[in-house]
Amino acid sequence: MHDNELIFRHGDRPPFHTAFLVAFQHVLACFVAIIAPTIIVTGALGLQSEAPFLISLALLVSGISTLIQTQRLGPLGSGLLCVQGTSFSFVAALISAGLIARERGASDHEVLGVLFGICIAGSLIEMALGSVLHHLKRVITPTVTGVVVTLIGLSLISVGVTDIAGGHGADNPGDPMNLLLAVIVIGVVLTCQLSRHPMLRVGSVFVGLLAGCVAAALMGRLDLSGVAQAPLFQFPQPLRYGLGFDIAAFIPVAFIFAITAIETVGDLTGSSRASHLPTSGPEYQKRIRGGVLGDGFNSLIAGVLNTFPNTTFSQNTGIIHLTGVASRHIGLFVGGILVILGLIPAMGAVLQSIPQPVLGAATTLMFGLIAVSGIRMLAEQRMTRKRVMIIALSLGAGLGVELVPQVLFGLPELVQSVLSSSITTGGLLAILMHLVLPEHQDTEEDQAMAEDQAHAATRQATDTQ
Repeated sequence: MHDNELIFRHGDRPPFHTAFLVAFQHVLACFVAIIAPTIIVTGALGLQSEAPFLISLALLVSGISTLIQTQRLGPLGSGLLCVQGTSFSFVAALISAGLIARERGASDHEVLGVLFGICIAGSLIEMALGSVLHHLKRVITPTVTGVVVTLIGLSLISVGVTDIAGGHGADNPGDPMNLLLAVIVIGVVLTCQLSRHPMLRVGSVFVGLLAGCVAAALMGRLDLSGVAQAPLFQFPQPLRYGLGFDIAAFIPVAFIFAITAIETVGDLTGSSRASHLPTSGPEYQKRIRGGVLGDGFNSLIAGVLNTFPNTTFSQNTGIIHLTGVASRHIGLFVGGILVILGLIPAMGAVLQSIPQPVLGAATTLMFGLIAVSGIRMLAEQRMTRKRVMIIALSLGAGLGVELVPQVLFGLPELVQSVLSSSITTGGLLAILMHLVLPEHQDTEEDQAMAEDQAHAATRQATDTQ
C-alpha cells in the first residue's frame, strides 16, 4: 500500500472482520501506555493493594473516552479515529502530589481522594482552555513545551530504574536476576523495533512485556495468586475514595493540563492529515475545539470514576498510516474492546502481577523516548541566544530541584511543595524568561560566536573532569 493511499476513508464503514482486526492493532499499540501510568503511580505511593481496581478503571475510562472522542457527543470530541488513554505526562506530577498528601498524614484512601480531586479541578481548566487556545499558544511556546516534555521524561527515568532494581522497599535491590529480566525485555523490544514486520514494531513493548513475564515465570518470579481472588465482573463505583484538594499538589497538575491541551492540538492535526482531512479552516477548527473539550471532559469522567487524566494518543496515528484505515467507526470497536477489558477486574490483577523489573525495563525505555521527543521539539527550532538561555536555565533549574531538593528548604512550605516538581519549576521559568527576555534576531556572526562559546565550555568541562 502506498503511504498516501487510504483503503477506508474517514466516513466509510469497513466490514466487521476488518474493523475488528484494525481495532485490535490500535489496542495493541496503546495498551501498555494505558495501564502503565496507574501501575507506576500506585507503586511509587505504596498503593499496590488498590492497583487491580484502578487498572481496570483505566481501561474502562479509556474505552469510554475513545467512544466520545471518535463518535462525538454534542460539542465533545473531534470525530477522528484517535484513541484516548491515561496520560504519561501526569505521572511525575501525580507522584509529587501524592507524596505531598502523604507528608500531611493522609491515608491511602485520602491520598487517592486528593489525586482525583485535583484531576477533576484540572480537567475543568482544560475544558475552558479549548476556546482560548490561540492565546495560550503565545505563552506556551514550542520551546516551553519542549522543555516540559524533556523534563517529564528525564524526571521519570528514576521511577523506571527503581522498578528494575526491584521496586520501593525491595528486599534485595539490584538482584542480578532483576537486571537479567530487564535486559531480556529491552532486548526483545529492540529486536522488534529493528524488525521489517510493521506489526512487530507496533506491538514491540507489548511483546517485550510478554517475553519478560515468560522469563519471570521460568525463574519462579511470577506471582498470579491475586488473580484467583479478583471478581469476574465488577461495575465501577464513582468517587469511591471521596474527593480532596491541595493547592500545592494542584499547581503542577494544572500546568500539565495546559501543556497537554497544546499537545492534543498536534495529535489531532496529525490524525487529520493521516485521514486526508483539512488541517486548516472552519471544519478543522471545529474538530480541534471539540477534541480539546473532549480531552478535558474525558479527564473529568476519569476523576469521577477513580482513574487518572486521559489524553489523545499520538501512536495511533501511525496505525492509520500502517493499515490505510481512517474510518472513525473503528473507534466503536476500540472503545468496546477497552470497556469490556475494564469491566473484568481479573484483567487488572493479571496486569498488576507483572514483575517490577519487567515493567521497569519497558517504562524506562518509554520515559527515555518521552525525553527524546522533547529534545526533538527543541531541536526543530532555530537556536537564537534567547532560546538557548531559556532551555539551559529551565532544564538546569528543573533537574536541579529534582536532584537536590534541599535547595528549597529555606522557602515557605507552600512554595517548596509547588517548586519541588521539576516540571513546574522548569516550565514556569521557561514561560517567565520567554515573556521577560527581549526578542531579537541573531546575526550569523552571533550564531558562530555562540557555537564557539558552547564548544569552549564543553572543552573546559572535559578538561576539569
